[in-house]
Amino acid sequence: MRASSKAHVEYEVLRYIINKIDFTELEDRMCPKDDKKLELLTKRFNSGANSICEQIQNKIKSRKHKLPKKHPAYEAKE
Repeated sequence: MRASSKAHVEYEVLRYIINKIDFTELEDRMCPKDDKKLELLTKRFNSGANSICEQIQNKIKSRKHKLPKKHPAYEAKE
């Protein structure tokens, strides 16, 4: 489907970020396996990553009513 609006592009970009970006390499750099505080670092990383994912999901949800009506994810505004 072609880009029908700025909000449509934003929606698709945000979905792409959530679905395609693998954070394994970043986690490996931020949570070295030989670190004494690996458990804490991993918990901190997961908490931060989950927080950002929630923010992105909220942004995705807030754009669904702006999608073309024929888009499979379109939802009418409440």
